[in-house]
Amino acid sequence: MPRIVMPFLIAALLVTACTKLPDPEPVDNPGVVILMYHRITEGEAGNIYERSASDFESDLSYLRDKGIRVISIRELDAFVSGEKELTTHAAVITFDDGDHSWYTIAVPLLKKYRMKATFFLWASKIGMDSFLTWDEVEMISSYSRDGGTRPFTFGSHTMSHKYLMNMKTALGGGEAFEAYLDEELGGSKILIDSHIYGSVDALALPYGDGAGDPDIIAAAQRHGYSYIRTSERGATWTTSANLFRLPSLPLLNDTPQEQIGDYLGIQ
Repeated sequence: MPRIVMPFLIAALLVTACTKLPDPEPVDNPGVVILMYHRITEGEAGNIYERSASDFESDLSYLRDKGIRVISIRELDAFVSGEKELTTHAAVITFDDGDHSWYTIAVPLLKKYRMKATFFLWASKIGMDSFLTWDEVEMISSYSRDGGTRPFTFGSHTMSHKYLMNMKTALGGGEAFEAYLDEELGGSKILIDSHIYGSVDALALPYGDGAGDPDIIAAAQRHGYSYIRTSERGATWTTSANLFRLPSLPLLNDTPQEQIGDYLGIQ
């Protein structure tokens, strides 16, 4: 190939790669599925909560190819309140715990597909073992595109990742449980907020324990949370959504991409 042609070919490829994909076609009764990931592995997944990088990329391709719009959890609020109209099926991509693979595998793939995600941190474990460091959290949080839009946000997975209802029973509820929640929800929020742009407003319940519990919801509201993602399975339909009891779909090591469509009624 003549050398003079090469710069033009490279420029054309770059333009193609950065071109915004067309908006998905409108659908009747659109829904939102919240996807839950944990660790992403380079090779084959080793346990039920891991997902291989190849499967994760296939998930992102599936969302794109099926016209499922990837939104942030904050955008979901706008659709539920009626501030914005949801016209297509959508997905919210979330991750639990704080595994280092988010930084090395998940984020680069999300950047490649220009997709958003929310990362729920087990706050007391950051910087330990195979978890992210706070510097890496800050770098993910600081990433921006499209004139300053930050596609990656952080939420709390509590401070110590305990079964909350077990702790409620052990503490006898009441003021003791309120004080415990103040540390788990409030303390983790303060810690995470000190390392990110913006502020934490979403909570993911450890093990999904305590979905719908009024004391947990009250504590979340007291500390400025606007959303609680549970482990209850299902999609969200904006006309009946409860932002403090949002269902999800766990993407496990053997979950087929088609299950995403099944939750939304896509054939």
